[in-house]
Amino acid sequence: MTPRSLAVTSDDFGLSREVNEAVEIAHRDGILTSASLMVAEPWAADAVARARRLPGLRVGLHLTLVEGRAMLPPDRVADLVGRGGFLRTDLAAYGAGIFFRPSMQRQVAAEIRAQFDAFAATGLVLDHVNAHKHYHLHPTIAGLVLRIGREFGMPMLRVPVEPAATLSRIEPIRRGLEARVAAPYAKLLRRRARAAGIAVADQVFGLAWSGAMTRDRIAGLLRHLPPGRTEIYTHPATAGGFAGAAPGYRYADELAALVDPEVVSLVRDRR
Repeated sequence: MTPRSLAVTSDDFGLSREVNEAVEIAHRDGILTSASLMVAEPWAADAVARARRLPGLRVGLHLTLVEGRAMLPPDRVADLVGRGGFLRTDLAAYGAGIFFRPSMQRQVAAEIRAQFDAFAATGLVLDHVNAHKHYHLHPTIAGLVLRIGREFGMPMLRVPVEPAATLSRIEPIRRGLEARVAAPYAKLLRRRARAAGIAVADQVFGLAWSGAMTRDRIAGLLRHLPPGRTEIYTHPATAGGFAGAAPGYRYADELAALVDPEVVSLVRDRR
């Protein structure tokens, strides 16, 4: 029988004090095993300091190429930023530009490298890499991440292949547009990553229920965990309403789920 392994990750580490606090609580008192760091966000230094106090917490890079802050100054990535110097949010037009325009590809490559450099400067061990809004599923960006990431010793890349059959064992689902669009690109990236010698999970959960990984959903996943390597990714925070918070995300509920006694017991029992 194929053995089972599990990583439980928090995205957006470094985005806000509320997220950083939740990561510390969920790792210390709950089932959180890892966190993905946004190196250019205002609370990144606080996140790094907390990670150093939590030697068991595995930290990776949450590459941010959309809807956040760039590491490079705006004049170095002029085609990637919009008003106020923030990374663009018009994802379709942005993605087309990256695909067709070499000048944008060079800027994206420079920004990816700058974020890997910034992570390396923290002194933390790079555990994994993923991307905000899964924008690394873009074929051009995927190639750049694989190439540049290997230079920095990237050991593992998140590829959000999420089995609908497992989700449906927990509750009826209707896959949203994001999941339907992501699926073929995710399968392609999984093949590319494995061919490049980069580890990927066999299945990743968090896409269909993004921002709403409640106690019942996480407990259900733990009860029906498929064979192989699994990642469950979450977005906990001690409260919502912070700068950069996603509308409608149930941040506090996700934190509560990660420290829920029943959830903790389910993880402990499978060890």
